[in-house]
Amino acid sequence: MDIRVDAASATPPFAQVRAQIIALIDGGELPTGTRLPPVRALATDLGLAANTVARVYKELEEARFVETRGRAGTFVSAGTDATRARAADAAAAFARAMRDLGVAPSEALDLARAALGNER
Repeated sequence: MDIRVDAASATPPFAQVRAQIIALIDGGELPTGTRLPPVRALATDLGLAANTVARVYKELEEARFVETRGRAGTFVSAGTDATRARAADAAAAFARAMRDLGVAPSEALDLARAALGNER
């Protein structure tokens, strides 16, 4: 995860970090389910106080970009608008492909269910 804090910027460090993480999530570089670094580790890497990074994670969680799973850590949430938009785009592309192939909707759904079951 490539995040940089510009100490000379008028934007507070927490806002810089928050915006960069959101951009990474929206850009698909941090896909759903990705575990973010622990608060202390990221704070150390960025030269920030742990409370600053904790504030970022808290605000990202409130905005549903991430979810905290207790001691397991903080993960990119499936509830982001960007994730949902990408999923909708993928579903639309799948539907177009099935129509173009002449596959019946019920068969297309069966194929999708089978593919999702095989992903585990």
